[in-house]
Amino acid sequence: MSDRLKLAVFFAICFLASSGIAFAQQQVIGAPPEALNMKLVGTSDLQARSAYQPTIHHQSDRWIAYIGHHGGSDETPTPVNPQTGKTEPNGTSIVDVTDPSQPKYLRHLPGQEGKYEGGGAQMVRICDGKALPKGDRNAVYMLRTFGGEAHEIWNVADPTSPVLITRIAGLKDTHKSWWECDTGIAFLVSGAPDWRTRRMTQVYDLSDPAHPQKIRDFGLPGQEPGSTGAVPTELHGPISTGPSGNRVYFGYGTNKGGILQIVDREKLLGGPKEPTPDNLRSPEIARLTMSPFNGAHTTFPMPGMPIAEFARDKDGKTRDIVMIVDEAILNECNEPRQMVWFADVTVENRPMMISSYTVPEASGTFCERGGRFGAHSSNESMAQVFYKKMAFIAFFNAGVRALDIRDPYHPKEVGYFIPSITAATDKRCVKIDGKDRCKVAIQTNNVETDERGYIYIVDRANTGLHILELTGPARVVAGLP
Repeated sequence: MSDRLKLAVFFAICFLASSGIAFAQQQVIGAPPEALNMKLVGTSDLQARSAYQPTIHHQSDRWIAYIGHHGGSDETPTPVNPQTGKTEPNGTSIVDVTDPSQPKYLRHLPGQEGKYEGGGAQMVRICDGKALPKGDRNAVYMLRTFGGEAHEIWNVADPTSPVLITRIAGLKDTHKSWWECDTGIAFLVSGAPDWRTRRMTQVYDLSDPAHPQKIRDFGLPGQEPGSTGAVPTELHGPISTGPSGNRVYFGYGTNKGGILQIVDREKLLGGPKEPTPDNLRSPEIARLTMSPFNGAHTTFPMPGMPIAEFARDKDGKTRDIVMIVDEAILNECNEPRQMVWFADVTVENRPMMISSYTVPEASGTFCERGGRFGAHSSNESMAQVFYKKMAFIAFFNAGVRALDIRDPYHPKEVGYFIPSITAATDKRCVKIDGKDRCKVAIQTNNVETDERGYIYIVDRANTGLHILELTGPARVVAGLP
């Protein structure tokens, strides 16, 4: 650390102390990252915007990363876009990662004004027009949220100059949607104004993105308009296996009272649309109710996994597995540990938990580092390079964790990467005797992979994008040269 930077940190600490805020700098700015069998390839600061979902798309002869953002912070509700010199609400970052060692920031597309989850454009999915049944073959479509009030579709064929195609508006919330590029069916996490829950599902046909066609509303019985009694826990997000798999896996609850719901896709799309309790139950095959301690942020299906241990067994040589990832919410371990769980759903109406994974807290004294410690999300790409072999888990202040999942009954960590904090990394606070005690900590929030084998992690605390690759034994597990 330079003398000038040391002096700046010293005066910042003095200022915060004089304001009555206890503040602890947990890591030295510029200190090397912590890593095992993972190597840093490239970075982008993402204009110091709090990041959520990254989606990596092979677009013509380029690889483009589309990254959703939370809203701004109390200190910086609308950060400056260096490309325009103007302040802009957090929205979507578009980054050329063709050369992952030198990412090129192409465009920031502003989202809804607002702070934290009350603004921004958190979620983003991409489909080529030539893949969609009724899309413009020359278009590349980006589906994103617009804060909590709308879903938008943009043409990003020229990623430096997006063009708005359509909006689905009038909502009270949005979140982690899923879009099937081969059919155009989209499962949009929405907050329909007349439903009794903040988040449920609106199923749309987006095969012609310029003309969205609503199919139905869907949720758990008790969430629908006009129902009475207790309201079941809200949706976090679905993942569909498309027509071939004919299943949609819904995750509810986030960090408590979680539910994995397995739904027959054909019955969901073709069944009666009126949201009565019977109609909402009709497409459900099964549900796995989790502990009040834990939720279901990501429900990632891995059907037909061959299990080496069972290779000589008469039955059950392959198993259908769903990886369930909880989300840590509270800073400094002020809640039950949020983890990764593996469920065997081979017998669909009798799903059962078979294993779990967490980062050992003592391996990095993570409860003391500041910010959240616990799981948040996994990569969601089903590209062959990693699918059913490795999973990558965003673990907030413990960085990203690489898991060997070839035997889901015994998942094994084979690598990790914890980025260094930077001058942009935001503080995270807890109340101690009525006063804020704040620490600066990495908050690895979401992770995605591409078909080339690169891993992309983004930070909730404004530290930007880190592009990684596997090394050593972890690379062997993935079968990479």
